[in-house]
Amino acid sequence: MILAQILRLSSLFRSAVSVHLRRNIGLSAIVFNKTKDLDPVQKLFLDKIREYNTKSKQAGGPVDAGPEFQKDMNESLARLQRAYGEGDLTKFPEFKFEEPKFEEAPK
Repeated sequence: MILAQILRLSSLFRSAVSVHLRRNIGLSAIVFNKTKDLDPVQKLFLDKIREYNTKSKQAGGPVDAGPEFQKDMNESLARLQRAYGEGDLTKFPEFKFEEPKFEEAPK
């Protein structure tokens, strides 16, 4: 009788430890994969994005854009200004929201 209880308790303990170890191993595998080096294609992709970012900051706009691009951009901006009015169309608009004024109605 005592032996059966010990075996049952040991199987419960073993299953609880097993679940705990599986969870910890699963979490540590995720952390390990994030810190591990990227595969070559991902690394090349990120390097190209970073390279383009530095080039665009140096150029002050699109990289390797010729005079045709600038001409098309100016024509598009002129067409949009004619259609929607004046203003700088290359910047995001600023919105100002005012709080509504509530008045208490006399009783």
